[in-house]
Amino acid sequence: MRILLIASAFNSLTQRVHTELRERGHQVAVQLALDEERMREGVARTDPELVICPMLTKAVPQDIWSTRTVLIVHPGPTGDRGPSSLDWAITEGAERWGVTVLQAVEEMDAGDIWASVEFPVPVCGKSELYRGEVADAAVEAVLLAVQRYEGGLFTPEPLDYGRPDVHGELRPLLRQATRRIDWEQDDTATVLRKLRAADSQPGVLDELYGREYFLHGGHPEDELRGPVPGAVLATRDGAICRATTDGAVWIPQLRARRTPGGPATFKLPAATVLADELHRVREVRVSPVAAARRDTWSELRYREEGEVGFLEFAHPGGAVSTEQCRRLLAAYREAADRPTSVLVLGAPRDFYSNGIQLNVIEGAVFPALESWENINAMDDFVEAVLTTTDKVTVAALAGNAAAGGLMAALAADEVWCRDSAVLNPHYRLMGLYGSEYWTYTLPNRVGAAQAERLTTEALPVGAEHARRIGLVDRTAGGDAAGFRRWVAREAARIAASPELTGRLVDKKRRRAADEEAKPLAEYRAEELRRMHANFYRAGEPYHGLRRDFVHKVCPVDTPEHLTGLLGRPE
Repeated sequence: MRILLIASAFNSLTQRVHTELRERGHQVAVQLALDEERMREGVARTDPELVICPMLTKAVPQDIWSTRTVLIVHPGPTGDRGPSSLDWAITEGAERWGVTVLQAVEEMDAGDIWASVEFPVPVCGKSELYRGEVADAAVEAVLLAVQRYEGGLFTPEPLDYGRPDVHGELRPLLRQATRRIDWEQDDTATVLRKLRAADSQPGVLDELYGREYFLHGGHPEDELRGPVPGAVLATRDGAICRATTDGAVWIPQLRARRTPGGPATFKLPAATVLADELHRVREVRVSPVAAARRDTWSELRYREEGEVGFLEFAHPGGAVSTEQCRRLLAAYREAADRPTSVLVLGAPRDFYSNGIQLNVIEGAVFPALESWENINAMDDFVEAVLTTTDKVTVAALAGNAAAGGLMAALAADEVWCRDSAVLNPHYRLMGLYGSEYWTYTLPNRVGAAQAERLTTEALPVGAEHARRIGLVDRTAGGDAAGFRRWVAREAARIAASPELTGRLVDKKRRRAADEEAKPLAEYRAEELRRMHANFYRAGEPYHGLRRDFVHKVCPVDTPEHLTGLLGRPE
């Protein structure tokens, strides 16, 4: 079928729906919902048989939904309505939630129901839930709705609050007055729910050192305590720890509240934002090994199961700053020195990596210099993985990966991917040539022609397509916890294999042969020469594109590479 996706942004869920539909042979185009006229133009241009709205914050014009079937993906169970569905679910501690696909009508979220899928709600932040369980349920519901529409026999069910299986309700926008933390009264569990319900957007408005900030992200702390609730007790790797009535919580990022007429603000590491106020606050470090045994916040965790080491990393938004890259490299070197046979890299759930940290770069005094240092720090980490020849390295992608973060994963001997992950193997949309040794690893995996196609088309790639073309080695289904168990089993199998010694000997020979043919240093120098021009040469688009990305500036039109009807991937 010809399917048009109308979405407020080409975000993770829209990309996931895009790849899943294309994988099933549908022709799919995207129209950003910039305004009503653009939506009409998108429909006229593509003449779709079906319109699906995976993520929409504006109403579809009546002249579209009254003449065509338009399906809205709502992140709530049957009967749930309103703009803050997931926020309410986390705030109220819901144990189960759902996604509903319903037909667009005049009244928001009130149309006939085409499909609804429920799921258990894990303990995590809203954005992580959205990219994980919500996305999985949304894809299942969308595919079911599309199947029913194609069949032509299904009649969608009207919303009926009198039915016993309809548990949702109309809820208002969750405003800051409700989100606000009462540090003198709220216990740790309550504080964490409020923080997690707003972790990416909009944040929780609060006051620190006489100024207002939005707090982003919330994680428990099992040891530190303070006599004054709300007080900053410690810092760790850019995050701050604040006392609660019965414990403490870690907050990784802050965003200053914009003042009238003042410049736009954006998320930055909390300790960076409060740098002038934290002179007497101690830095409390935790090693990756110790963090793996505790209930505390850490970007890095390391544990071992027999002959397999697991270096887990989780960075807000999936992006990695210069300092985060350096900490990751130090942790990797320690892990690589351990007497294990297999080393698995990646977060237990959510992002693998999205590359350099554009927010930190935007906030730097000299963004070009910070960009240069960030990409070099990324390259240092990738080089360490590429030159590890005494053990098998595995990049385990439980979630999405993009740009330099995905290219960094390709440095591992094997790349394993959860079948729900969306991969973006390109840099072009940020005006960058790219580094992370991609000119070595990507063509080696997929061939020169496919590498050229992936990096220039700039389209998301689904896990199964990635496996077929060799971008990843293996895929596995199930939820994040199931994927993690599968990774552990398969890694243990490699470690116990009688062929392991021969495999490592072959690995050393291949690396030596590749080095003789063309040293890694040459790949790096060639890539960085192009990146240096992107950062420093006048007229390069990178700085403007980065600024728009950080400040969430809407594009003036749908990017051209998304507008055409695209066939099944090769």
